[in-house]
Amino acid sequence: MKILVDADGCPVKDIIIDVAKKYNIKVILVKSICHELHDDYAEIVTVDKGKDMADIALINNTEEGDIVVTQDYGVAAMAIAKKATAINQNGWAYTEDNIDGLLMKRYIGQEMRKNHRKYTKIPRRTKKDDIKFEEWLVSYLESKSRADRGGD
Repeated sequence: MKILVDADGCPVKDIIIDVAKKYNIKVILVKSICHELHDDYAEIVTVDKGKDMADIALINNTEEGDIVVTQDYGVAAMAIAKKATAINQNGWAYTEDNIDGLLMKRYIGQEMRKNHRKYTKIPRRTKKDDIKFEEWLVSYLESKSRADRGGD
């Protein structure tokens, strides 16, 4: 298992790296050439700035059992199709049960913005969002660790 991060604009990169170090899990941060990013623990994959280049590189490196951290519903859907766990930066999982509805919501939002009918501001992240994400990630890794040990 490894953790792959859609790193451009991801506000929880440091949390992911800190938690991954404790569990000795590989982290791959995928970013476009437009962003500067350095870390001694994580592998950093830099891609060209073309449309969806980071998404494609991230999914191409995803395998069954991996964790994918992304805000992008399309990337999440592809990760789920590869039997990876896809999670949002706010500490909730994308699942087969919720991804279709999220993709439809994204499509409707795109159509409304195209027709200048709706513009929503994304609320600012809070410390609570970071805490919720970290709690989810630790809980998930703990449950995987117990399962790997035979459910102690």
